[in-house]
Amino acid sequence: MNKYLVLFFFPIVFFGQNLKRSLSSENWKFKQVDTKNWFTATVPGTVHTDLLANNVIPDPFLETNEKNVQWVEKKDWEYKTSFFLSQSEMNFKNIDLQFDGLDTYASVFLNNQLILEANNMFRIWKIPVRKYLLEGENILKVVFKSAVIEEQHIAKKQSVQLPTDERVYSRKAPYQYGWDWGPRLVTAGIWKDVKLHFWNQLTLVNSSYKQVQLDSQKADLEFNTTVFSEKKQVITIKVNDSIAKVELQKGLHKIPIKYRINNPKLWWCNGLGEPNLYAFKISLFDDLQEIESQEMNIGLRTIELIQEQDAIGKSFYFKLNGKPVFMKGANYIPEDSFLPRVADSVSQKRIEDAVAANMNMLRVWGGGVYASDAFYNACDKNGILVWQDFMFACAMYPGGKDFLENIKQEVIDNVNRIQNHPSLALWCGNNEIDEAWHNWGWQKQLKYSKADSTQIWKDYQKVFHELLPNTLDSLYPEKKAIYWPSSPSIGWGRKESLLQGDAHYWGVWWGKEPFEIYEEKVGRFMSEYGFQGMPDMTTFNYFSNGNQLEFDSESIKSHQKHPTGYETIKEYMQRDYIIPKTFENYSYVSQLLQAKGMKVAIEAHRRAKPNCMGTLYWQLNDCWPVTSWSSVDYFGNWKASHYQVKQSFENLLISVGEDKEKYQVYLVNDSLQDILGNLILKTIDFNGKVLFEKTILTEVKANSSQIVYTFSKKDIPKKYRKKSVVQLQFVTKEKKVNTTFYWVKPKDLQLLKPGLKITKIDEVTYEITSNVVAKNVCLSSDEKTHFSHNYFDVLPNEVYTIKVTQPVKTVSVKSLFDTLN
Repeated sequence: MNKYLVLFFFPIVFFGQNLKRSLSSENWKFKQVDTKNWFTATVPGTVHTDLLANNVIPDPFLETNEKNVQWVEKKDWEYKTSFFLSQSEMNFKNIDLQFDGLDTYASVFLNNQLILEANNMFRIWKIPVRKYLLEGENILKVVFKSAVIEEQHIAKKQSVQLPTDERVYSRKAPYQYGWDWGPRLVTAGIWKDVKLHFWNQLTLVNSSYKQVQLDSQKADLEFNTTVFSEKKQVITIKVNDSIAKVELQKGLHKIPIKYRINNPKLWWCNGLGEPNLYAFKISLFDDLQEIESQEMNIGLRTIELIQEQDAIGKSFYFKLNGKPVFMKGANYIPEDSFLPRVADSVSQKRIEDAVAANMNMLRVWGGGVYASDAFYNACDKNGILVWQDFMFACAMYPGGKDFLENIKQEVIDNVNRIQNHPSLALWCGNNEIDEAWHNWGWQKQLKYSKADSTQIWKDYQKVFHELLPNTLDSLYPEKKAIYWPSSPSIGWGRKESLLQGDAHYWGVWWGKEPFEIYEEKVGRFMSEYGFQGMPDMTTFNYFSNGNQLEFDSESIKSHQKHPTGYETIKEYMQRDYIIPKTFENYSYVSQLLQAKGMKVAIEAHRRAKPNCMGTLYWQLNDCWPVTSWSSVDYFGNWKASHYQVKQSFENLLISVGEDKEKYQVYLVNDSLQDILGNLILKTIDFNGKVLFEKTILTEVKANSSQIVYTFSKKDIPKKYRKKSVVQLQFVTKEKKVNTTFYWVKPKDLQLLKPGLKITKIDEVTYEITSNVVAKNVCLSSDEKTHFSHNYFDVLPNEVYTIKVTQPVKTVSVKSLFDTLN
C-alpha cells in the first residue's frame, strides 16, 4: 500500500492536521460542594456570575449587596460537563486538555480520574489525557476549594506571619480581596477557555522572534519556533514566504528561521508616528500538508530604558527607535471584578479612550491580572506602550521552593504569551513592595526579630532580584528584556525618590498636601499619583438602584472604598471651590476638582522635561461602579479629568508655571520636529473686554520644554484678578492650540450668569456660545452618547463646535456658575 492510499483511508492518523476543540461551549453545570442542587453555568465564568445568573445572589454591584455575598468565598464549588468524542478524534495519538485559566485551587477529574491539582490563577495548565478518554461520552469535573480557607491553612503552618493578609500565599489576583477602589469579591471558576488539542507525531509549542538588525534599508529577523516531535523525521517550517526543511530527532526543538524585510516601516507610539505592523504566520508542515500554525503581528522598533548619572541624580527615560520619548499615560487595572464577562470590545474601547486622550503608555498594575490578548493587540494597533508589572503588590511573599517554582511557571506562561507584542516596553517585578518594606512600618508593627526580617527580605530578593530577571533572561533572545525590580524604586517620603528611578507621589491625597505641591515634587518618571473624582450621575443611579442619592445613604458609602475618601474630597474642595448644596452639583464639582489636580500634576511634570520624562496617573479605569481615582468610570463615561488629560497630554502644550514673583508661559513640544508659530496672549474680563494682548513669533524646538514668555505678578492689577481670564493660543500653519489661565482659585472668581446658547447644526454636531465667560461648561444627555469636548470654558465672542457619537433628542448644559446658589 503506498502512502497516498494510507492518506486516503487514515488521514487523521498519519498526515492529518492537528485540531483544537473548545469545551467552553459544552453544557456546564455547577453546585456548591456538599449540596445536591445543580445550576446551569457559563464557561469561561466565575461562581459569582453563575450564582447571579441563576438568581441565587443579588447583583454584588448594586446598593450594599457586596456585603451580602461574602459567604460565597468561603464555600467549595463543583463544575462539570459531558462531551462526546468521535472515532476520528480518538484516532489521534495525543490529546491534551488545556485550561487557559483556573481560579485558583482546582482539582480536575476526567472520567472519575484525578488528572490535575492546580494552584495558580495566572498559569496555563496542559495535561496529556489520551489514556483517560473514551469514544462517546466523557465527564469532566472541576472542584474549586475556597481560596480563603486554603490560605488560612497555609498561613497556620508558617513560623512567621507575613505583612498584609493570607492572600500572599495564593497566586491569585490581589484586587479580588478588596482595594481602596474595589470591592472584596474573591472569585472561583474556569475563568478562561478550556480546550482539547489533538495531535499525532508533531506539535508547535511556541514561537518568538528577535530583531537581529534594524536600519532604514532592512530588518533582519530570526524566528524561533519550538516544536515537539515524537520521532525522527523531516519537517518543513514556513514563516510567510520563507521556508526551511529541518530534520528532527525525538524531543523538544527550538528551530531558528531567518527573515528579511526590505525598506522596513518602524512601529511608533501614539503621537510620534504610525504603529506599523507586519503580519506573520508560522506554519508547521509534514511532507504533505500544514499541521499547525501560529499567527503574530510584529512591530519593528527598538526600545531602551536609559539610566545615566547626570547633574541632579540619575535619569530614567525610554528611547523608542533611538529617540527620547516623554511617556504620557495612566495606570490600568482589571476592567471588572468578574473578568470573564469583559468582552474584547471593552478592552479595545479602553485603549481607544487612552489614544483619544493623547496617551502613549499604560502601566498594567501588579495587583490585578496579566491583561487579555485583546488588550495587548489593541495596544499594538494603536501605538500604546505597556509597562507590565508582574502580579505582586503591596505585600511580602513566601520564598519556599514550591512557591518559587509555581511563580517561575507563571512567568514562563505569561512571558511566552506577551513577549511578541511590540507594545511591550518593560517588565516590572512588583508594585510598591520595596517601598513598603522600608517605609510602611511592617517590621515594627509585626514585631519581627532581626532573623525574621533578614529571612523575609532574602525571600523578597529571591523572587524579584533572582527568579524573575533570570527567568526573563532565559526566555528572551540575548537577554534583551527590560526589567525593573519594583515600582517605585524609592518611597515618596524620601528626597532621593525625585532624583532617580520612578516615583509614586502620594503627598497629595494621602498626605493632604495642596495640589500646588505637585509643582515642587517632580521626579524623573512619575509612575503613580492621583486624586479621586465621583463618577457620572448615570453610574450613581445604576448602583443606587433608583434610590435617592444622598451622602449618608449606605449605598453611596459602600461605593467609596477609601476609608476617608469623601472627607478628603470635601477638604480639598473647600480649598478651591464653593461647596455645592445638591448631590448632583457636588458630584460635578468633585470631577472639576479631580481634573484640576491632574492638570497641575501633569503639566508640572511635562514642563520639567527632560529631567522628568514620564507621567502615568492613577488610574485610567474601574472594575465596578464606584467613586475612585479613575478618569473613565466603569461604564466608560469620561469624567472631567479625562477631558482635561486629553488637553494636558497634547503633543504641543501651552502651560503656565507660577512662583512667588512671576508667571512663566511654557511651550512643551513632544513631537520630533521644530514648530514655528505665533503665541497669542490675551487677557479679557468676564464680559469679553480685552485688557491686554500680545503676539510673539516663537519657534519651539523638537522634543523640548521651554519658557517663551514671563510676566511679573506686580504687573497684574488686583482689581482684575477675580474677574478676568488669560486666553493663550499657539497658532501654526497646521493647527491652533488653546488653553485658559485664571489668576485665582475658582471659589474666588466673580463669575457672571452666562447666557449659554446651544445650536444644533446636524444630528451629531452642535455649536455653543456664551455672552460672558462660562466656566467648566458641562454637557449631558439622558441618552447614551459621548461628547467630543466637555467641562470646557466658553469665552464670549467664540464659537465652540461639539460632536456626539450618537444622536440624542436633548442636550442639557450647566456651568460652574449654576453651582453657586
